[in-house]
Amino acid sequence: MSDAEIAAELMRLARARGADKSFCPSEAARALARDWRALMPEVRRVAASLPLRATQKGRPADPLTARGPIRLSLAPE
Repeated sequence: MSDAEIAAELMRLARARGADKSFCPSEAARALARDWRALMPEVRRVAASLPLRATQKGRPADPLTARGPIRLSLAPE
């Protein structure tokens, strides 16, 4: 799976939800691969490079270092 494919799916989901809604990165992984769990580190890595905001329990989080579930949404402009 290429970074470009992952980025495209992450941004598609973010735009589909809109600025005030979030999604789980696993939604992108599930859309891209049957074995989606193995893809999660790549999804988080790519998400960190995009104009997305990551949160955990409602607080800002780093998708690269956060342990446990995170949510992604479009970053404010």
